[in-house]
Amino acid sequence: MVVTRFPPSPTGHLHLGGARTALFNYLFAKKNGGRFILRFEDTDRERSKEEYVTSIISALEWLGLHWDEGPYFQSKRFELYQEYARRLYEEGKAYYCECSKDFLEERKKILQGHGLKPRYEGFCREKNLPPGPGRALRIKVSVDSEIVFEDLLRGKIVFPPDEVDDFIILRSDGTPTYHFAVVVDDITMGVTHVIRGDDHISNTPKQLIIYEALGVEPPKFAHIPMVLGPDGARLSKRHGARSILEYKEEGYLPQAVINYLARLGWGYGDQEYFTMEELIEKFDLSRVNLSPARFDPDKFLAINAYWLRAFSAEDIYPHLLPFISHYNLSKYPKEKQIEMVNSVRVRVKTLKELAEMIDFYFFDEVSFDESAKTKALRPELLPYLKAYMSEIEGLDFEDEKHLEAHFREFAERHSLKVKDLAQAIRVALTGKLISPPLFEVMRILGKVEVKRRLEKALQSI
Repeated sequence: MVVTRFPPSPTGHLHLGGARTALFNYLFAKKNGGRFILRFEDTDRERSKEEYVTSIISALEWLGLHWDEGPYFQSKRFELYQEYARRLYEEGKAYYCECSKDFLEERKKILQGHGLKPRYEGFCREKNLPPGPGRALRIKVSVDSEIVFEDLLRGKIVFPPDEVDDFIILRSDGTPTYHFAVVVDDITMGVTHVIRGDDHISNTPKQLIIYEALGVEPPKFAHIPMVLGPDGARLSKRHGARSILEYKEEGYLPQAVINYLARLGWGYGDQEYFTMEELIEKFDLSRVNLSPARFDPDKFLAINAYWLRAFSAEDIYPHLLPFISHYNLSKYPKEKQIEMVNSVRVRVKTLKELAEMIDFYFFDEVSFDESAKTKALRPELLPYLKAYMSEIEGLDFEDEKHLEAHFREFAERHSLKVKDLAQAIRVALTGKLISPPLFEVMRILGKVEVKRRLEKALQSI
């Protein structure tokens, strides 16, 4: 069975690059009927924080990347790592080293001074030291042969014999190093495919050495290109990139984020928009582009706007609730609120914009934009607005065409420009010059509320 994993370090929030890695692992597992594991690599005790664990889990759940196993935490698996390390020591494949940090730093400077590559020179390799205070465990590395592996995306990758020295797998305090913990985890969790960023290629030799020492067949590796900013530099906040949960707060739909992440360096013909089901069906690692993907905030926003149009108002409504929950939603039944959503979702690019477009419905008192009020609620229109208000009592507010027909007849009868009258009533009802279609607004507000708002507006002129 195919088993993939996503192993974030809880030293920060989940960002686009990490989320894309999680997505590719998730899609590959689901496409092949396998399992997707969540594992936190939290051995960095100083920088790892519970708040980041919570944040990463929330982001993955929001995106719909539901894991089949976990979350596992490396910090709770130290006994397992020590057991595997002890096995290597007892088999003569690892040895204890008592070289101090200062001594090793001095040797590094000497080697560099002679134009040599800094590496551990095996000072303790033949000492047969037992475990003891201040002693780290190093794995024995052969320098006689190249390290070779077949990357699923890049083909054969070869490292020279002197690429790796006798590196530490267990620190002097008993904690595992990154490479050792990762390999033990992947072995014990049955990971078959490691899909990760190409910045991890240089980590692979050490991990392959550990696999060989433990006598375990390594998983298949696929190193995907990094995500870059529009300028070709490594993606960062200065490019407009935010954490995944910040995009949620900005009003992006999870499906739009998933869609955009999938298209960062992967494609399927000319298709631009994908549901999660389509991505699972069509995902193929061979379609991952080896050129680094570039983050395009405008395209990202356009994809979000597409899904706001493509989804039904009923589908959008649950995602909108956090943006309107501070209003008195009991003023309207849910059906009316969904009608509000439907009236503007094709005009906006984010849920935040959508909420701002319909906020006037929930106001007890309309808040006028001053420039809109000055432009639209002009004193010379006051008698006509009073006359219009007196006539709406007999109108059918459930019929938008009826409301529009009467409106146009009224404007013609009083020799008014339709635009001037419409602007005045629009501002009276919404406080803005730009709003959803006027007669739709009147229908949703209802006759009683329209009359109340018109009366308030007339008093303010």
